[in-house]
Amino acid sequence: MRKQFLALLAAGALLLTGCSGDDGGDGGGKVVLRFQSLAWQKESVEVNKRLVAEWNAANPDVRVEYVQGSWDSVHDQLLTSFEGGEAPDVIHDASDDLADFAYGGYLADLRELLPARLKNDIPARSWETATFKEGVYGVPFLQEPRVIMANRKVLGESGVRVPTAAEPWSWEEFRQVAKDLTGRMGKGKHAVAWPLKEPVSVTLNLGLSAGGKLFHRGGDGKVRVEFTDADAVVPGTVHDLVNTDGSASRSTLGMGGSDTLPGFFGGKYAMVPLGFSYRQQIVEQAPKGFDWTVLPAPAGSEGLAQGVSPQTLSVAEDSPHKAEAVRFIDFLLRPANMVRLAKGDWMLPTGRAALEDPALHTEELGWSTGVALAGDLRPAPAQSVRGYPEWKDKVATPALQEYYSGAIGRDELEKRLVKDGNRVLARYQR
Repeated sequence: MRKQFLALLAAGALLLTGCSGDDGGDGGGKVVLRFQSLAWQKESVEVNKRLVAEWNAANPDVRVEYVQGSWDSVHDQLLTSFEGGEAPDVIHDASDDLADFAYGGYLADLRELLPARLKNDIPARSWETATFKEGVYGVPFLQEPRVIMANRKVLGESGVRVPTAAEPWSWEEFRQVAKDLTGRMGKGKHAVAWPLKEPVSVTLNLGLSAGGKLFHRGGDGKVRVEFTDADAVVPGTVHDLVNTDGSASRSTLGMGGSDTLPGFFGGKYAMVPLGFSYRQQIVEQAPKGFDWTVLPAPAGSEGLAQGVSPQTLSVAEDSPHKAEAVRFIDFLLRPANMVRLAKGDWMLPTGRAALEDPALHTEELGWSTGVALAGDLRPAPAQSVRGYPEWKDKVATPALQEYYSGAIGRDELEKRLVKDGNRVLARYQR
């Protein structure tokens, strides 16, 4: 009988321990947070894991478990985990992926949880990227402008004016420079390689420099597509470079950014517009002695304005430890730590203090060019447009691909983006 009684006591103790919900299975009564990171580059993964270890060493009562996620499948994976009640507490994502989760009630509104330091350090324009229905559903912390990776030797020998952030090329000058360079480079070579396998975000984000908006919210609160002359500047320039001037390669239109690098290294292209983080691939893959530089993207009527969708850190609405999760986010995004994350991902931090770090104000590897663009970065035009993913996949991507290849003209492009596009968006705004 005594043995049976002791066994019952032990079973009861195990039941009580399992119901506490705080120990994460370690039996120590700790709060356990699951942090799903999408870091994928070796340096970035190492930095994230080191920061988690530093947090755990300094905060024994709030242990963080590092969970590796993937950019390729994050949206569907998160949706499944939300619906199954198994979402991570702290979620790494991008601002342009948050809308459905925010509107669906899966993410916590952080407005009352964020410390003043973090609120004040990140500019309002960055907070806008994670704001939906007046709530804030993510902390934007890394951002990536589009820049031009250029062969310094080819530019130097051509005698063309090399742009800076203070004196950038206009879109018209960029087109003329491309024509001049192509004429000097020889048969089978082109001044520009546009990797436009995914053309929509590139077109919309760079279009802000020319005053393009494309999406307009009316007095009824509904968003509609309008294609103006300002919206036509960037796609028109790309179209003419390929189809009129022959100064941009037609064969790269269906490529991803990485696909263009061998031709860039081999001298087939003098310039490749790419995201800022591609510098790492160039450093790792370029042949010895390859001389390259980072140039700002061309400017328009709105200067160097450019749309971005920052990487974000969010908290699951179902997390029982929201306050602790925000404390961990605040630790990750202290200025010195934000710089470490930015350097690990070869991107720019959003925080004002981190952007002032001397480590980022160096001409080496183009860091100073990127930092000079930070003040001109704006929320991507489609940031909060419901129905954008379908509009992008079914309407804008095929229309832009055909336009850039020369298969259709501007009138047909406008018709598809506007008429067909508004039909799609209307279904999401009834």
